[in-house]
Amino acid sequence: MRLTSLIILLLLSASLAEATIYRYVDEHGRLHFTDVPTETSYSFYRSDSRAQSLDNLIDHYAERFRLDSALVKAMIRVESDFDPKVVSHKGAKGLMQLMPATARALGVSDPFDPGQSIYGGTSYMRQMLDTFNRNLDHALAAYNAGPTTVRRYGGVPPYAETRNYVQRVKKFRDYYRGHSVKLK
Repeated sequence: MRLTSLIILLLLSASLAEATIYRYVDEHGRLHFTDVPTETSYSFYRSDSRAQSLDNLIDHYAERFRLDSALVKAMIRVESDFDPKVVSHKGAKGLMQLMPATARALGVSDPFDPGQSIYGGTSYMRQMLDTFNRNLDHALAAYNAGPTTVRRYGGVPPYAETRNYVQRVKKFRDYYRGHSVKLK
């Protein structure tokens, strides 16, 4: 009996260690939390990513936002070279290089937390793909230079940085599709 209880407790704690929690505040100011959001009023709250590998996080959020996990891995490679503590000269932070305003809009409170960064980046990339009719080049350009810039130019803007970004992400996506690269 004790062994069975111990096994159940270990299994429950293992699943809780990988939990992603969402929350919302209702009209009465009450907080509601869940690990399975059932309506759009829920936003990302926290993830205990200590127990999760980058591969698991990438796969989880790629599936959640209907993205190719090789694409997400490629974006992280180009954005931060898998360094969760990196800050760009423009102020973008974390694995997926979220700008502070974008992170706030997505409900990301700590862009240096791998789980939150990947959640925010994949959520934003899904928005860009939906905004630009699933045109990958335009969505990647919008992720890099902003959707307003892509609209203004009617596609990938003539910025060397953005054009290079789009090509590099696609190159690494193709590489990760063809090679089983495991991350820590």
